[in-house]
Amino acid sequence: MKLYRVAAAPNPTKVMLYIAEREALGAQIPVEQVSVNVIKGEHRAAEHLARNPFGTLPVLALDDGSYLLESLSIIMYLESRFPEHRLLPVEIEACALAKDLERTVEMRVAMPIARYVHATRSPLGYPPDLKVAGEIEGSLPVALKWLEKKLSDGREMLMGSQVSIADCTLQSALQFARFGQADLIGAYPLLAAWDSRYRARPAALSILKF
Repeated sequence: MKLYRVAAAPNPTKVMLYIAEREALGAQIPVEQVSVNVIKGEHRAAEHLARNPFGTLPVLALDDGSYLLESLSIIMYLESRFPEHRLLPVEIEACALAKDLERTVEMRVAMPIARYVHATRSPLGYPPDLKVAGEIEGSLPVALKWLEKKLSDGREMLMGSQVSIADCTLQSALQFARFGQADLIGAYPLLAAWDSRYRARPAALSILKF
């Protein structure tokens, strides 16, 4: 298997963090990671478009020649394909809560942060859009306050004492914010403390660049 990814981009980083966290727990996930240089336009080259006609990353090339194009689909495949030391709980309700937390973080935090970075200091050269940036600045605090409340019980990670897929998703978004020089969590001390804790993890140190 090959994982096509780009450093700093949130969706590839989420998968890279997930793999690193699994391997830190002792899982063996034989995935070769291949960098695609989006600054040079390699994601629009015919070779990559043959893998993913949308030109996005990450892409997981399976051994049978098929491809997975979405970060969460890749993670769910790896959870099932290599079941030892999974990040998702086995118990049904706990598993559902973990999946729901990840989706909420993705939809309510990660996606708005990605839009904000592209609207203010896009690494892909998109023109600034102050209207979009302002709308996100107005709406994002609802989700950030929700996370701050979750962390108010003293938990170490978003689900409790153990790392979850949601932690990988949130940190990938915050790295992209740092890359775009956007401080969006400075007013949330518990979230900022979580950010520092997560960034000190061995898996994070091996993946994060910003």
